[in-house]
Amino acid sequence: QVQLVESGGGLVQPGGSLRLSCAASGSIASIDTMGWYRQAPGKQRELVAGVTRGGIVNYADSVKGRFAISADNAKNTVYLQMNSLKPEDTAVYSCYARVGLRIYWGQGTQVTVSS
Repeated sequence: QVQLVESGGGLVQPGGSLRLSCAASGSIASIDTMGWYRQAPGKQRELVAGVTRGGIVNYADSVKGRFAISADNAKNTVYLQMNSLKPEDTAVYSCYARVGLRIYWGQGTQVTVSS
């Protein structure tokens, strides 16, 4: 079992920045990949960014060059630094951890980009 606790969402103006955190606990050693999905109202959930245990990262095309995912293994925490935020980045952001074929989810955190 893996438990995920997220923090860092909120309201920010266009062009601003936010950093999301996702702290993992439980069977940490079994985690293959961690990252973030997001879902905006009326839209499908999409992968934002992920990082493997070996440090390989991937990003959605829509966030490349603006978002950066990183991991602090000592703290069992993954971060998503979001810069140059746009209104279309508004969504509920959910942290995930993949253990083999199983996916664990955080509770989700709202990010709203608006002036």
